[in-house]
Amino acid sequence: MINTSTIAIDGAQTFTHAGLTWVQFKALQAAFTDSLGVRVSYYQGEVELLAVSPKHGIIAGNLGFLLELWMLEHGIDFIATEDMTVEQEGIVSAQGDKSYCFGNRKEQPDMSIEVVMTGEGQTKLQRYAALGVPGVWFWQNGRITLHQLVERTYGPIDESQFVPGLDLALLAECAVIESRAQALQRFKSLSVER
Repeated sequence: MINTSTIAIDGAQTFTHAGLTWVQFKALQAAFTDSLGVRVSYYQGEVELLAVSPKHGIIAGNLGFLLELWMLEHGIDFIATEDMTVEQEGIVSAQGDKSYCFGNRKEQPDMSIEVVMTGEGQTKLQRYAALGVPGVWFWQNGRITLHQLVERTYGPIDESQFVPGLDLALLAECAVIESRAQALQRFKSLSVER
């Protein structure tokens, strides 16, 4: 049975289609290779196409910028792999908004960050669990939640092993400020106060 659904929230559009083979997914993924702002993901026969909204892009960009600045200022060695696609052939393909390796570059990131606009977080966690990504962060509804992989299942955590001491509430608050300069100014001024 083929199941298709479309969701549009705040300018972002998500389209899901179930019942596709890996070969069909790869053909669809190739068709969208040059389409900026379109993400194509796969998990056990279900394909998700996400058209990224400007708000999504602003939040993801600010999250990465502010997080990377904080890590540099705190001497945390990282490799930014940006929005790289990670796959396990025939099973899963995912692309985070931001992803990072700590220490050495790896086939899969140590941490992926997702801006969740349409409530598809549980599906994203299933994809990342199948890939074995140790840490996943979600920005959703003005909050950042952290998920740590333990025996192929994610559990919520309060602090990341990769960036201990980061004020997640402040990061989430500043990520929604449209002007990156203003986001940085607020992040730095409030970091000192807290």
